[in-house]
Amino acid sequence: MITRLQHTFVYILLIICAALVLYPIFYTFSSALMTPEEASAYPPHFLPSRFYIGSIIAVFQLVPIAKFVTNSLIVSIVITLGQLITSSMAAYAFTNIRFKGKAFIFALFMATMMIPWEVTIIPNYLTIKKWDWLDSMQGLTVPFLATAFGTFLLRQFFLQLPKELFEAARIDGCGHFRMFLRIVLPLGRPALATLAVYAFLNAWNMYLWPLLITNSEAMRTVQIGIAMLQFEELTVWNLVLAGVSIVLLPSLLLLVLGLKQLVRGLTAGAVKG
Repeated sequence: MITRLQHTFVYILLIICAALVLYPIFYTFSSALMTPEEASAYPPHFLPSRFYIGSIIAVFQLVPIAKFVTNSLIVSIVITLGQLITSSMAAYAFTNIRFKGKAFIFALFMATMMIPWEVTIIPNYLTIKKWDWLDSMQGLTVPFLATAFGTFLLRQFFLQLPKELFEAARIDGCGHFRMFLRIVLPLGRPALATLAVYAFLNAWNMYLWPLLITNSEAMRTVQIGIAMLQFEELTVWNLVLAGVSIVLLPSLLLLVLGLKQLVRGLTAGAVKG
């Protein structure tokens, strides 16, 4: 009886926490479908009286949101592919290749995770400016093509792969390149999917770096586009929330589709045996 009460209490607590987390997202989509009068009413309405898509249409008319979404998709896909390639190759090297100073280099590599992004933003900006990459796709993507977190995540997963597979592959004459392509990458798909989801969401939600290095609307990303919906004289919040809803859809869809792989990959290496 006590155990059942404990389980009931835990589930009630989890439901309350889930409601607190999901309410802002629900309110965002609900307000995006409200008329301006309903969105500004007090007390605020919980649900729209009817589905009003005028705010969503107005977003496409006020700012080139389609261009911003396209730019963000290109940036996010390039960064995701870059991190998958560099992190998987580095993780394989740290896992299966013997070389002098490997432990020290890996520790130094991981130490970069402790450096805040704000510390490196000025050197990165000066480098991009010197290379004449301001307001360009290279400037938006190249600084993020490698990540210490991705290397650490994949290395932990690769360490769990059976050593017998690599020994058998060496006996058959496989080199590191073939073992990487034929054994590690197919077996490492859960961790690769996790890194892909993580990298895509981080790139999609970037705001400060695109704001710093882009000047033209042709290179702006979607997060900058949402900020352009706020005016100094008056902020129409249902327009802002309609834009936020458009921005949230790709990331929410990716998160729903990749949630299982994300949890599986993040817990890789946590339990042995």
